[in-house]
Amino acid sequence: MAETTLPPEAIHALAEGRHGDPFAALGPHDTPAGRVVRTMLPGATAVSAVAEDGTLHPLTPLHATGLFEGPVPAGNYRLHIDWGGVVQEAEDIYAFGPLLGELDIHLLKEGTHQDIARCLGAHPMEVEGVPGVRFAVWAPNAKRVSVVGDFNSWDGRRNPMRLRQECGVWEIFIPRLGVGAVYKFELLDPNGSILPLKADPVAWQAEPAPATGSIVADTAAIRAAPREIPPGDPATRPMAVYEVHAGSWMRGEGNAPLSWEELGDKLIPYVREMGFTHVEFLPVMAHPFGGSWGYQPLGQFAPQGDFGPPEHFARLVERFHEAGIGVILDWVPAHFPTDTHGLARFDGTALYEHADPREGFHQDWNTLIYNLGRREVRNFMIGSALHWLEHYGVDALRVDAVASMLYRDYSRKHGEWVPNIHGGRENLENISFLQELSNVVAERCPGKLLIAEESTAFPGVTRKASEGGLGFDFKWNMGWMHDTLHYMERDPIYRQYQHGSMTFGMVYAYSERFMLPLSHDEVVHGKGSLIGKMPGDEWQKFANLRAYLAFMWTHPGKKLLFMGGEIAQVREWNHDRSLDWHLLDDPRHAGLQRLLRDLNRLYATLPALHALDCDPAGFRWVVMDDAVNSVLAFLRLGPEGSAPALVVCNLTPVNRTAYRLGVPLDGAWREVFNSDAAIYGGANGGNGGRVQAQAIASHDFEASLALELPGLSTLVLTPEG
Repeated sequence: MAETTLPPEAIHALAEGRHGDPFAALGPHDTPAGRVVRTMLPGATAVSAVAEDGTLHPLTPLHATGLFEGPVPAGNYRLHIDWGGVVQEAEDIYAFGPLLGELDIHLLKEGTHQDIARCLGAHPMEVEGVPGVRFAVWAPNAKRVSVVGDFNSWDGRRNPMRLRQECGVWEIFIPRLGVGAVYKFELLDPNGSILPLKADPVAWQAEPAPATGSIVADTAAIRAAPREIPPGDPATRPMAVYEVHAGSWMRGEGNAPLSWEELGDKLIPYVREMGFTHVEFLPVMAHPFGGSWGYQPLGQFAPQGDFGPPEHFARLVERFHEAGIGVILDWVPAHFPTDTHGLARFDGTALYEHADPREGFHQDWNTLIYNLGRREVRNFMIGSALHWLEHYGVDALRVDAVASMLYRDYSRKHGEWVPNIHGGRENLENISFLQELSNVVAERCPGKLLIAEESTAFPGVTRKASEGGLGFDFKWNMGWMHDTLHYMERDPIYRQYQHGSMTFGMVYAYSERFMLPLSHDEVVHGKGSLIGKMPGDEWQKFANLRAYLAFMWTHPGKKLLFMGGEIAQVREWNHDRSLDWHLLDDPRHAGLQRLLRDLNRLYATLPALHALDCDPAGFRWVVMDDAVNSVLAFLRLGPEGSAPALVVCNLTPVNRTAYRLGVPLDGAWREVFNSDAAIYGGANGGNGGRVQAQAIASHDFEASLALELPGLSTLVLTPEG
């Protein structure tokens, strides 16, 4: 072994991959004997430094593992490496200084770095005129962190990183590395034990499953063009959402999922033709198991790699916008899977999750729970939200499983949860996180929406955070969905005893700003399909579903329907198969699809059906208590000067003749929608498209209509003129 100023313990630590401060030992250093360069290159047989004048300065082996040292004159240099007959020239990684700026360090330490996706992760860049990739990862308790990949034979001794102790972030610049390189992080835990290789938590691109590596992405190219957001309150605009699982809406040859580009070619014209205003994707964030449908994500900054590179997903968002369609993404800040290559005990400690399983383990889903009371974890998740809203330009995030975030005892028995500081069950840290999220999104992304999947009676979900609420723009109305589906599943002869299930939603309809969801959750886990829930023979099943969807589309609240519901998909949804598009060869299925298309158009063109969705002035019961006949009738009212809409539902298979209903205007009323129309597969009952109001008082109105109500139907009428 050659003479060196490097202490023996440092030499052994470098050789064994245990040195926690490689920049203190490797690279150029001034010593009493002059300037020396040290490099650790396991597998190299000889190394020289090439000075600026082109002269070679051989480095002497310090250790058989590949540690070399030698005098090198002042100035820039490159390493001339002999890999046993294969010669390479490269910059010395350890000659580059720190790259994270003081402001980055300060914001990371504070937990307020809103551009964390630009700060951490892997970013191609030039440093001192040299192209390469800068890596940065938060792992404050690790003894050592290295970047590994094919480029260094997955050897953690080759590229150990520099720790920025102020914020617990490790960084390194690897010259000549480029876009497409696959990498992971190798970490030693606080005890010095090596951990399973970890994917990058802030990677912009992930390998297709089942591979688990991160990929250096062209981060400069991943940015969807901004979309002009309509001014005003979104609650006054129509919002009909088509919920889609990207991997199973439609499949290609050999049952292969469509790429982002192929999906756009087929899905965009379909959504536009059907009249939906938005598409909502089940989580597209990188997830290791397809059977989770994306609800157990690990890559909170990377689209799932199975469908193509991230820039193709950004282009998909742009294409939807060009077609006038908004894009909503499901987003999961509540929990994450336990896969060893992911966030679980990332640096050997409970870093992203709570250490106590009473707070940190989700029994229902066998997942870990984010410790959102920790400022760095909160910063990580808010950075993820901004990443999708800003870089990918999506219009809204639907936040999954909010109920599980709000209560510490969610789905837990006595003794299995930890009370808050006041002894209560509310999760104060998560509530604070959601409020901060809504404030940041409102400030940075004005006009972008946050939608809560929240199934409890927690107050103020859609109230502004400044007023003590959570700050969401809309909340899924899970109670309405459960009540009305339960009613529709009943045989019509028994519906009179469940009549309140269809009217109860109006008791609390304006307590929040609601979206009515018939989501994927209603067609999985043995629940069958929407058409399968309907009672009666085949004709009645379709009539029931047509009437129910029409009731939903005319009821106050924005709309959401999971894919397949619009074609009366018969079998339960299977994430590994395409929807059964061949069903449209059957006129009954094609008729239901046409009904949904026409409902969307009616909903969008009649202000009465959407403009006052969240205002009690937009609704008035006409008949709510005719349980015996299972008839409901209500008026939807729009802004001043717009026409009202009368909605009438007859939810038994019995035709009702001359059923009198009061209306606010005399003259002729047009039947603008009839779910029993023959074009939808119905029996073509109804009022021939037009009915004349009579000067007969009814239901507190001076005029009234005598209507023919087809069995199992919903009608919509508006005044002429």
